[in-house]
Amino acid sequence: MLNGKHIVLGITGGIAAYKSVSLLRLLVKAGAEVQVVITPAGKEFITPVTLSALSGKPVICDFFTANTGQWNSHVDIGLWADAMVIAPATASTIGKMANGIADNMLVTTYLSAKAPVFIAPAMDLDMMAHPSTQANIEKLRSYGNHIIEPAAGELASHLIGKGRMEEPENIFKILDRFFDDDKSLAGKKFMITAGPTYEKIDPVRFIGNYSSGKMGYAIADEAAARGAEVTLISGPVSIKPSHPSVRVVSVESAAQMLEACNRAFDDCDYAVMCAAVADYAPANPATKKIKREKDGIEEIKLVKNPDIAATLGARKRKGQILAGFALETDNEESNALDKMSRKNLDMIMLNSLRDPDAGFAVDTNKVTIMTPDNKRRNYPTKTKKEVAKDIIDVLTSL
Repeated sequence: MLNGKHIVLGITGGIAAYKSVSLLRLLVKAGAEVQVVITPAGKEFITPVTLSALSGKPVICDFFTANTGQWNSHVDIGLWADAMVIAPATASTIGKMANGIADNMLVTTYLSAKAPVFIAPAMDLDMMAHPSTQANIEKLRSYGNHIIEPAAGELASHLIGKGRMEEPENIFKILDRFFDDDKSLAGKKFMITAGPTYEKIDPVRFIGNYSSGKMGYAIADEAAARGAEVTLISGPVSIKPSHPSVRVVSVESAAQMLEACNRAFDDCDYAVMCAAVADYAPANPATKKIKREKDGIEEIKLVKNPDIAATLGARKRKGQILAGFALETDNEESNALDKMSRKNLDMIMLNSLRDPDAGFAVDTNKVTIMTPDNKRRNYPTKTKKEVAKDIIDVLTSL
């Protein structure tokens, strides 16, 4: 999808700049025309000669060329680009971009860009976690920029934490997917729930389940790839969406998930309830850690959690499509049909825990999609990404 696209690759002064060489190669190999814009500090980590040789273009760093006086127009570059990606983006550059401090060629180009901008932060874990950095990233996100979240791992400081620039191959995939021609869901809004909920017993223990969130995240990525505006309400998981435009709202408990759903539901066209919400929660969670030797708790009184899908089904407006999942162990079809009817769903995806390739924590799923008109669509075992495509296809045909 990147063949013939004009890409501005911004490189800033961080050790992850060496990864930008791989990203540049991938973009050029895919047929993209790439203009590298580098900060003065970036040249300390990777040389313009290397970048120019790979891109086939002079690397731009300064507003004008000192020996000839040739002006480098950030306005022209901004208009030329189909997309701009800043990788790595240091805390300093992120702060400048967020606050319009145009003291170098890269930031002025960003401020002139008319095309989508992708930002791949890279820095040490404490810098990444600092409130000022987080506020600047959220500000950039609110401007419509696509944030490519950094990964966790060993950093240049040899500390372990979040701050590693996403791998070039993944950044390339994000850009490639963005230019996919299928924008059939542009202008549509999706609300998707994913992952488990944790119901506190005390500050260190909880009632939960084995949901990894993979199915819900795959559905969110697929909807976003087709141009939809996606809000993903997620319980505690260890994954993240691969599409940069997916907006994640993180929650922990069923009550928190219901609150987030209530805020997002009225404005959405489609809602997919994929989260494995705990049916019960401790009635009186302890505020301090329960000590076995001292407290002698032998039983925990449980209370029912709110039924989120049923709550939304009761207030669904005309034209909204509401879908859910049924993970069953026996009487699968009858239980799924009953759930669809009780909760006023327009579609339900049935999968069985008796199938080893479906359910929690695996990368595959096997579903039967059922609708109130008694249609059943049976699918073979597929990856969850492929299943997500099938679900979105049926959902948007209703």
